[in-house]
Amino acid sequence: MKLFRRSTEAAQTLSYGSSPLLKVKTPVWRSRLLVALIGASFLGLVGRAVYVQVWAKEFFQDQGEQRYSATLELPANRGRIQDRNGQLLAASVAVPSAWAVPQEVDRSRLDELAKLLDLPRAELEKKLATEGKFTWLKRELDDASSQALKDAKIKGVYQDREFRRRYPEGEASAHVVGFTNLEDRGQEGIELAFQRQLQGQDGRRAVLRDRLGRIVEDIGDELPAQNGRDVQLSLDAKVQFFAYQRVRDAVAEHKAKAGSVVVLDAQTGEILALANYPSFDPAARKNLTGAQLRNRALTDVFEPGSTMKPFIAAIALESGRFRRDSIINVAPRSIGFNGFYPSDVHAYGDLTLDGVIQKSSNIGVAKIAMQFQPKDLHEMYTSIGLGQRPQLQFPGAVSGKLRPWKSWRPVEQATMSYGYGLSASLLQLARAYTAFAHDGELLPVTLNKRAPDEHPAGVRVFSPETARAVREMLQLAASPGGTGPKAQVLGYSVGGKSGTAHKQEGAGYAGRKYRSWFVGLAPVAKPRIVVAVMVDEPSNGVYYGGAVAAPVFSQVVAQTLRLMHVPPDLDVQSQIVAMNDKSVKPVQESF
Repeated sequence: MKLFRRSTEAAQTLSYGSSPLLKVKTPVWRSRLLVALIGASFLGLVGRAVYVQVWAKEFFQDQGEQRYSATLELPANRGRIQDRNGQLLAASVAVPSAWAVPQEVDRSRLDELAKLLDLPRAELEKKLATEGKFTWLKRELDDASSQALKDAKIKGVYQDREFRRRYPEGEASAHVVGFTNLEDRGQEGIELAFQRQLQGQDGRRAVLRDRLGRIVEDIGDELPAQNGRDVQLSLDAKVQFFAYQRVRDAVAEHKAKAGSVVVLDAQTGEILALANYPSFDPAARKNLTGAQLRNRALTDVFEPGSTMKPFIAAIALESGRFRRDSIINVAPRSIGFNGFYPSDVHAYGDLTLDGVIQKSSNIGVAKIAMQFQPKDLHEMYTSIGLGQRPQLQFPGAVSGKLRPWKSWRPVEQATMSYGYGLSASLLQLARAYTAFAHDGELLPVTLNKRAPDEHPAGVRVFSPETARAVREMLQLAASPGGTGPKAQVLGYSVGGKSGTAHKQEGAGYAGRKYRSWFVGLAPVAKPRIVVAVMVDEPSNGVYYGGAVAAPVFSQVVAQTLRLMHVPPDLDVQSQIVAMNDKSVKPVQESF
């Protein structure tokens, strides 16, 4: 209590005004400067707030949205490509792809990242050198790489799902189906031809992200993706695969450069198979060559050789000037054009019209062709589709070559009758033979499956009687005594014409380079299929179409008719006896 009183008394006796610090006078300018600085700072803050919220409002809103909001693409699933029976030829599957925000990537772990992505360090650094906020590191990772990258948890590196195309039939249908690029856009074949239908339309989803990039909220309505539509082809995957195997084997056996097979439904014009060799794997396209990518059955044109002779026989019958038993003298040098004489492998003397086709006589068809005006032959060639691009929704189909009739010289009119001086693709030839298979009507061809009740309207080229007569001639040509007995099929009647042509080389023809053909139909009475085979440059000592291409025709016809459940139309036992007769040899064809 006494201590408290003393403290109080001391406080009362202390004078603060006597402190020397309090006696110092502060300059007025200092206080005013301080007030001015505080006021200026306040005005600056107000001005900045007005600038941010009024004049630069949109800019700062955009910057904020870039940092915390994002629009995610919802990729559409590309439509499937199916064969006529629903078997998949192409489909999309989801696969992971790695991407990064370059400014966020932990640079101390680049060696590790390069190893995980199986990329050179220099290439990775180049990808990360961009100034943008997004860069792809590697597209379409396998599952193991994706999981390893996820486990590594490298800052700034992320993964998204994309779609990769799978092609279950691989090389067998590659030229028809084609392929897509990394952006899932069609580059070749059906993938390109039906790009708009297959691609669909991507959707969008607006979201808010936190500072770690995690989605915390959706903004607005989601626009769902619209998946692409499926495409169903007329192709039969089993027929396609078998045709590919047979032409591949023939190319290998005869040491040829390439080969192609076309199979058409003779009632609907649908393409059941369109196979080429060499081919490629559409899922692994590194180091591909143009030779592998070419769809030779559609894009390559050739002089068709003796496969044109049945059409000369048809116009001869159609005109009424010839009958099947009409005699034509085919003696050597019995017809010539200023020093050029068509020739045959064998000297036959006289042949009927049937015999001219059965023995493949150049002299015989040349003599018949010269009985007509060039305009008449040109109209016939045009009517079977030569010189015209097939009306097919497919890239690369060509028109071939058929010069105007007014420019023909007599020698050219003669040589065209046995397949020189004009050119066609294998598909064009196969389609032309539908005029025989469909009772005189040329059918439109298609790669799309037709409806069961869809019956395409053909173009009348020959009368039904002429078409049936030519089918019987073709049966003779494919039988013992003709040029193509190796085309025979156990249990089924077949008709067809072999062809062999020298290859053009420069301004003339190569002496030892050939193309071998066989085009025909089966069964003869009511054909269900037309099959055309071409083998390019066989170089193993055999080059006649009846020896090289006819066996491929036989194998493809047999398999296709069985797959189509077409009942046999021949007695098998008697046919076996005839086919095993060693005295029967194929006749060498003239070309």
